[in-house]
Amino acid sequence: MAFAASLPGCTVYSFSGASIPSNLETISVPIAQNNTSSPVNRLGADLTDLLTDRFVDRTRLSLTTDDAGADALLRARIQRYTNEPTGVSGDERATTNQVTIRVQVRYVDQTKDEELLNQTFSGAANYNPVEAGLDGERQAAQNALENVADDIFSTATSNW
Repeated sequence: MAFAASLPGCTVYSFSGASIPSNLETISVPIAQNNTSSPVNRLGADLTDLLTDRFVDRTRLSLTTDDAGADALLRARIQRYTNEPTGVSGDERATTNQVTIRVQVRYVDQTKDEELLNQTFSGAANYNPVEAGLDGERQAAQNALENVADDIFSTATSNW
């Protein structure tokens, strides 16, 4: 493992299966922009926390708040938030709603000025609006964000 890490252009693997280019040591994850009118507060901050947890806890990368000085920069923008009925009862009331969140991500190796990822991801989760109301929507949004964060992390760390 130490030998492979010392070769130019090689990748270092972690026990989580994530691979990060060997030249990257630090990452900056600015707070995700939220371009939606979602009633759920903190979507951008929650997504940022989820991404930071994955990239820092599951790799050897260290977090920095210096966007310009970071070896890697991961920017996320929440483009769309929908909450739509997917199940209806006999009296035409929604029994199941689905929250869907679409996020645009750009991941850059700033040491080489190389774009590693530029892609849109979507996550969805269901809830019962009759029983759970706004709390159910909040939980579904959190679950959808977790799905998005998992997909982003998996895609960003499996291209090597």
